[in-house]
Amino acid sequence: LEQGGYVQPGLVGDAAGRGVMIAAREAARHVGLDITRATVAVQGFGNVGSVSALLLARGGAKVVGITDAAGGVANEAGLDVPALLEWTGRHGTMRGFPGGEPLTNPQLFGLDVDVLIPAALENQITVENVGDIRARIVVEGANGPTTPLAHRRLHERGIFVVPDILANAGGVITSYFEWVQDRHGYFWEEAEVNVRLEQKLCAAFGAVLATAERHGVDMRTAAYMVAIDRVGTVTRMRGMYA
Repeated sequence: LEQGGYVQPGLVGDAAGRGVMIAAREAARHVGLDITRATVAVQGFGNVGSVSALLLARGGAKVVGITDAAGGVANEAGLDVPALLEWTGRHGTMRGFPGGEPLTNPQLFGLDVDVLIPAALENQITVENVGDIRARIVVEGANGPTTPLAHRRLHERGIFVVPDILANAGGVITSYFEWVQDRHGYFWEEAEVNVRLEQKLCAAFGAVLATAERHGVDMRTAAYMVAIDRVGTVTRMRGMYA
C-alpha cells in the first residue's frame, strides 16, 4: 500500500486482479465447475489481467489465451503465464512469444473456454460479437467491458456474468483497508490483507447471488440492488452527513 500511508509496494495494484480471481472461483463453484480444471481466456495483460491470469494458473486453471491491444497468444495446452510476463517485461509485447500461437482479440472471444475475463477496456463485448462468446462464465475485470444490450444477450443465453462492480472491487477494497490502517495506526501483513480481501469479496458475492436468486434477476441488477439497499440503510442509521 503506497498512497501516503502504510507502504506495501504493489499490493493495491495486484488486489484488483486477485479479486477477479476470487470472483472467477466463486462463479465456477456456483455453476458446478472446478476452477482448478477450468480453461480461461483473458483480454488485457495489465495489472488486472496479468495478476488474475497468474493466480488462476497457479491454482491449476489452464489459461489458454491472452490478448492485449497489440494482439496476443494462445496455447490449447495452457500458456506459461510467468514466462509470458517475463517476455512482455523484456519486449513490451506478447508478439513473438515462443510458447503459443498468435491470437487476435476477436479470436479470443470465440475460444471454447469455461471462463472469459475481459480485463482491458470498456465496450469490448457488444451486440456485434456477443454471439461469438462460448464461455460459461464472464468475469468483468475491466470497467464496463460489456454493453447493456450485449449483457442482456449473455443473460438470455444462460452465460453467468459477474459484473464489474463486484468482480474488480479488489483494488478499492484494499485501498479502504489502507485507510483503516492509517486511521488506527495499526498495520497488517500482506497475508492478512489478502485474507480480509477474500472474506469481503466472498461475502459480497454471496449477498449478490442470494439477491439474484431471490428476485429472479441477473447478477448486475442484483449488485445494484444490494448496493442501493446498503446505502439506504446506512443513510437512515447515520444521517446524510455523519
